[in-house]
Amino acid sequence: MCIPNRAHSIYCILPPHILINIAKRGTPEQRDAVLETLSVDQSLRAVRSQFSLLGGNKIAHESLTGTPPQKQRTIYDAKTTQVLPGTFVRAEGQPPVGDQAVNEAFDGLGNTFDFYFKSYQRNSIDNAGLRLNATVHYGSKYDNAFWNGQEMIFGDGDGVIFNNFTSCIDVIGHELTHGVTGSEANLVYQGQSGALNESISDVFGSCVKQFVKNQTADQADWLIGEGLLAKGIQGVALRSMKAPGTAFDDPNLGKDDQPADMAHYVQTASDNGGVHTNSGIPNHAFYLVAAAIGGYSWLKAGQVWYDTVTDPRLKSNANFATFANLTILNAGRRYGSSSPEKAAVNNAWHQVGVLKQPLSVSSQPLNPSQRGETRPSNGGTQPSQR
Repeated sequence: MCIPNRAHSIYCILPPHILINIAKRGTPEQRDAVLETLSVDQSLRAVRSQFSLLGGNKIAHESLTGTPPQKQRTIYDAKTTQVLPGTFVRAEGQPPVGDQAVNEAFDGLGNTFDFYFKSYQRNSIDNAGLRLNATVHYGSKYDNAFWNGQEMIFGDGDGVIFNNFTSCIDVIGHELTHGVTGSEANLVYQGQSGALNESISDVFGSCVKQFVKNQTADQADWLIGEGLLAKGIQGVALRSMKAPGTAFDDPNLGKDDQPADMAHYVQTASDNGGVHTNSGIPNHAFYLVAAAIGGYSWLKAGQVWYDTVTDPRLKSNANFATFANLTILNAGRRYGSSSPEKAAVNNAWHQVGVLKQPLSVSSQPLNPSQRGETRPSNGGTQPSQR
């Protein structure tokens, strides 16, 4: 279940209630795989104090002086054991190997590094050149992927309900973004601040996927973990930002319980107060902003969210309303107090019921020249507006 504490965090892509549902409802084979995953997750909780937020894995600032930031990736193979980091298999500058999971992890780390640097000029997830390490083939049929404060760890999935966890770029972007959030706001992983933590990872995980696929907001599927569910499972992904609550409805997994608005907020003690469930509300708000602004979601909507994550006014115990108000302030600061961008942000938070006050900015729709439809010409990666 990978429940972390604030100082030593381990974040998993699969919500614990999905694993528990499978353990209750699945076949003996499915239950065995899930019980093994839950057992591993219990062990991870017991040893989480080994891991600091960023693990002392930084490249010294001095080494980057006068040189552009460079990706530094290393991939290890646990060979179905739970020994970390495992056997070295690939490093920066080396060609692909004959293991698909190794190559997918390597590419996913690189795509996420490129996204943050080219979109927001962030130098790795800690903005100080953190080396990006990953271990693949972790555990036997391990149904999860997680960021432990030092590296990414990927299970192979059981092949019956879940496919290989390296197969989804948004999963990799999601997990690495926990490192971004941790190095900035370090949001408490409980209740609304924890749901914001999960939502921010979904937001930028989706943006990484759209960035790699060169998709505009209206072209994107807005699914988290699309392709992760094995053949025969009744669902399309783990979560839907466009339509929370619709990603899956399967006899073994249960039904996607994410709410899309505050009217359906889930009060629960499980999963640290429903961090994976109620994240659907800020997820939906971001989708609404990106859809209203149009164009590439990471350029304006994503920029506002990034400005907010890195805003020193965002405290570790922030709730939805605090975060929402900061996004409105940051949209106004960057694009203007009467801008359509600020209106889009304001409207979205009201639409999902997080904010109740009347609108105080223009709600005029964006015209084509304002919608950012043209991808930047300098290699297709640098945003034209900051």
